[in-house]
Amino acid sequence: MQTITVSDLLHLSIAERIQLVEDLWDSVAAEAAARPERVPVNEAQRRELLRRSEAHRRNPAEAVSLDAALDEIERSLG
Repeated sequence: MQTITVSDLLHLSIAERIQLVEDLWDSVAAEAAARPERVPVNEAQRRELLRRSEAHRRNPAEAVSLDAALDEIERSLG
């Protein structure tokens, strides 16, 4: 496999670099979905996930749906 440097990538057009980032992200997301145990989580993230999970277990009625959260974000962005 040929080595590609950051300098090589900077010669791409903005549209090509955006497409590259999207393709890379899609590949990461696909691999993470197929093998969630391989997604790295640091200690602080692990604690936060546990805290949120416990908070939800204690009071599931406090949960907000994804649609409601997205609506709120869109409203806040104006």
